[in-house]
Amino acid sequence: MDWEDRLDDWELELELGAYLDGSDWVTLERAAAETGVSRAALRTWYRTGQVPSRLVDGPHGPQRVVPLAVITERAEASPRVRKTAERRLADEAQLELLRHRVDQLELRLADLERRLGSELPALVPLTPRSRRTDGHPRRRARARCSPCRSAGRRSRR
Repeated sequence: MDWEDRLDDWELELELGAYLDGSDWVTLERAAAETGVSRAALRTWYRTGQVPSRLVDGPHGPQRVVPLAVITERAEASPRVRKTAERRLADEAQLELLRHRVDQLELRLADLERRLGSELPALVPLTPRSRRTDGHPRRRARARCSPCRSAGRRSRR
């Protein structure tokens, strides 16, 4: 590919961007991102004639564009998309309630630690059980298969 071809591709990409920015016609990817409708559903909608679509030259060949306003209306009318959006909102609301509850519990825990801190003696940090007294990690015993276990032999790995 020479410089002229690259320059032509770049100019085509800029023209497509300007064309799409100045109108409500957007790519399938952008329509899916803004409305929450899958690209597969968008393809079904334009193939069955439920929404209009156009093919425009894109940076890598023909690119399908659809009117965002029509997609938004169609998505609002779709019970499946509406249920998905409601479920997403319900999940977000439940997540916010759980965050609030965790914040409350952290405050209660901090208060309990503050009140009990003066009453409890300082705890001496314990050494982890996985360490031997000389500082070397303890070796774990190898797992044995059932025939070797009964014979008292270790399995080979």
